[in-house]
Amino acid sequence: MELDAVSIEQRDGADPLARLRQLFSIPDGIIYLDGNSLGALPKNVSTALASAVEEQWGKSLIKGWNCHGWIDLPSKVGNRIAKLVGADDGTLICADSTSLNVFKVLATAIKMRPDRKVILSDTGNFPTDLYMAQGLKELTGGDIELRLAAPEEVEAALDETVAVMMLTEVDYRTGRKHDMKALTEKAHSVGALAMWDLCHSAGAFPVHLKEAKADFAVGCSYKYLNGGPGAPAFVYVAPEHQSHSGNPLTGWMGHDAPFAFDLGYTPSAKTDQMRVGTPQVLAMTALDASLDVFDETSLEALQGKSIELSELFISEVKRRCPNLELASPIDPLKRGSQVSFRHEQGYAVMQALIDRGVIGDFRAPNIIRFGFAPLYLSFAEVYKAAEILEEIIAGDLWDKPEYHQKSKVT
Repeated sequence: MELDAVSIEQRDGADPLARLRQLFSIPDGIIYLDGNSLGALPKNVSTALASAVEEQWGKSLIKGWNCHGWIDLPSKVGNRIAKLVGADDGTLICADSTSLNVFKVLATAIKMRPDRKVILSDTGNFPTDLYMAQGLKELTGGDIELRLAAPEEVEAALDETVAVMMLTEVDYRTGRKHDMKALTEKAHSVGALAMWDLCHSAGAFPVHLKEAKADFAVGCSYKYLNGGPGAPAFVYVAPEHQSHSGNPLTGWMGHDAPFAFDLGYTPSAKTDQMRVGTPQVLAMTALDASLDVFDETSLEALQGKSIELSELFISEVKRRCPNLELASPIDPLKRGSQVSFRHEQGYAVMQALIDRGVIGDFRAPNIIRFGFAPLYLSFAEVYKAAEILEEIIAGDLWDKPEYHQKSKVT
């Protein structure tokens, strides 16, 4: 059924999550469909950062590590993220970057399976995960094998040679979603460990690390968690592995007693062992504040609205732009909170959209990608975005020289 602006307005009026939009700072005239790459700014973050800089750092100086609890931010923020990914308190630490955490986990997993040398991943995985595995292979003199399978062939590729299965739950290009529980169960059945990258999952929909019996997980916090550009990442270690997994990057914050300043390294018996260096206090303060919005709703409610938004967008784009190829799964339960289409001039199309106030992004070679962050998106915005996309495609408005000039960040 063809929708109109009135019915869309009624839909927004009945949306129980519409009130959350006021908690974010979004420029007028912008339809922001790139929260899967960088989340919008929660308004309370500015206040929290100003306080951390002017009041805490400015007035307390070094006393802030104790009197403002800076030293405990990795655990405090980690526990808040744990609730969003189905994990218990004390099993997840906020620290470092996703890439560093991938390296820590892979090296740890290989150490835990000394008779196996295969890291199994898929060809749809985010490149940094594969790069870190390749770096680990070179560091060990080529003793490790990185084995890649097509996403749909991962289960069949799991065998007794695999030490660790490393997968990103949601494909960054297409939004295709792996079955975490089923693949983890299969990995365990052949004696392999399971590591999950949650960069495109955390904060977008319910994740169930504990229920799925995942061994490890990593993720970033600047996408659906809205932690800000370059916000610190997180790493999860299942309780049964915490006392003997061991972080190969043995920095002082992973020590059992970092301020004892022992000359020898003794790892913490807790998830703290995955810490390396000094916490990024200002970045974690911003992230801590950004997580407040999740106290106002549930991930189930967010997923429900995400599906409604993405289904509306797909329906409208198919009707308006029949020649665009949908790259994402049709079944909304088999994709994350994003929708992708293919166009041979995808980069130029996206630049034209951005020039018209619709911000998505491009992923090589031909993907135009749209993220649906239900915390701050309306149905009217999604409907309008499809309308603008139709105008650009139908009129070849993307075919301007300036739209073909690629920036460093796409």
